[in-house]
Amino acid sequence: MEFKELLGTKMTSGHTAEEVLAIAMKMQQSMALYESGIQEITTKLEILQREAQCKHIHNPIETIKSRVKSIFSIIEKLNRKGYEISMDSVVKNLNDVAGVRVICPYIDDIYVVAERIRRQDDLKVLVEKDYIKNPKPNGYRSYHMVVEVPVFLSDRKQPVRVEIQLRTIAMDFWASLEHQIRYKMEDFVPASIADNLHHCADTISQMDKEMQEIYKEVRALSSEEE
Repeated sequence: MEFKELLGTKMTSGHTAEEVLAIAMKMQQSMALYESGIQEITTKLEILQREAQCKHIHNPIETIKSRVKSIFSIIEKLNRKGYEISMDSVVKNLNDVAGVRVICPYIDDIYVVAERIRRQDDLKVLVEKDYIKNPKPNGYRSYHMVVEVPVFLSDRKQPVRVEIQLRTIAMDFWASLEHQIRYKMEDFVPASIADNLHHCADTISQMDKEMQEIYKEVRALSSEEE
């Protein structure tokens, strides 16, 4: 969302568009904190990747992606949920300003990475949601964690919340396209399309399970040969 889109949005807080712009400019200065939180998490995940490569063992992480929400997306969400529009409100109420997405080859890898994240003694896991075992009504599957990571500044240690999404390659493919479709249709998706998307999600889930079984068979055969 851009500022021009907010101009026509009624602010539940009563702020004018000009006031919102002034608040947004102040917020922008604090976004570096969330970038630092992402850097802390991605560094930990990259270390896990390198460890697997050095030990010549299966690497449970295919790709790592990250993003910080745009200022106006943050303001839109605060406004939509009826929260105060301020940086203090962002810190208190939003868990997804900083996001890291971890793409894994297989379903089992997701749970391996989640466990390794839990073992990091300088991280505090605040929330875990398993949308793989309990998919969302639209068929969405992923494993979500919200963690709090310490960021060391020149004058203090600041805890920062980062949302981590763990998905297989197939789950990420579906979620990315589903998001594009909903965005193009402004979140109003006809029932026929929604049904087809759900069917695709189920098909992809079954494929993930079958690929996992194939991988296990290959590993078992490799072990026998050794």
